[in-house]
Amino acid sequence: MLAMLGKLSLGLIMGFGGLGSSLGIKAAGTAAAAGWAKEGKEGKPLSGKFSGLVGMPVSQTLYCMILYFLMEPFAGVPENGGVLFGIALGVGMCELISAYVQGMIGGAGIRALVDNGGKGFGNIIVAMGIAESVGLFAMVVGILILNSNVMVKAAEIAATAP
Repeated sequence: MLAMLGKLSLGLIMGFGGLGSSLGIKAAGTAAAAGWAKEGKEGKPLSGKFSGLVGMPVSQTLYCMILYFLMEPFAGVPENGGVLFGIALGVGMCELISAYVQGMIGGAGIRALVDNGGKGFGNIIVAMGIAESVGLFAMVVGILILNSNVMVKAAEIAATAP
């Protein structure tokens, strides 16, 4: 059972990151499409700034990929299964929500840029960066857990078991 949890955790961490990034991109992307439609209708050049705001939630998938590669060597040790599952759930949910919220802020920011002539881009980036920091901090905590005595002891026990 524990061995299965460790391997399941690898899929979970990627699933949470990918789902969050996809939801965040959808939130910002739909606003960008509407903004480009409005700019095009008004005969204005289409803003490239929107693309950057749409793409920002992708980073949470990257953070989950980093954890995936760091977790993978531990996944073959059954004693690590519970800890890996906890990392996948805890960090994965933080990444999911962080990416989704980042996309929602990006979408609202795009609407604000369209309505106010492009002013406030820096403020939008700062707000999205705050949401980003949640995902970054979660990844760091996951890495700290992987490098903690909990994981080292489990690996040592597994190595000395007959």
